Amino acid sequence: MQHDPRAYLWDARESALAIQSFVADLDINAYSLNLMAQAATERKFEIIGEALNQLSKVDPLLAAKIPELAQIVSFRNQLIHGYSKIKPSTVWSVVSSSLPSLLQRVNELLEELGDD
Repeated sequence: MQHDPRAYLWDARESALAIQSFVADLDINAYSLNLMAQAATERKFEIIGEALNQLSKVDPLLAAKIPELAQIVSFRNQLIHGYSKIKPSTVWSVVSSSLPSLLQRVNELLEELGDD
């Protein structure tokens, strides 16, 4: 049984929204000191990366509409396999610079597909 590709987009969207809520009242300094926010944020990035990786297997044409998909999956792999080398500033940079556009694109795709 093939999964509905929207399920992977929903997972990515919900994880992105969760990350935004985790860091809403933080700056880089507060984030660097908040181990719970770091752990929660990294976990949700892992889910985003895995969801989009699975999407690329189920619906490669849809996945191709997500800019920088390969980098997103690579970031997930770094978080999981290279966790000891990940710095809070690196994650914060992704939160600030890349997450908003990813969330916007995922929302657009869900709208195109009929988000119901």
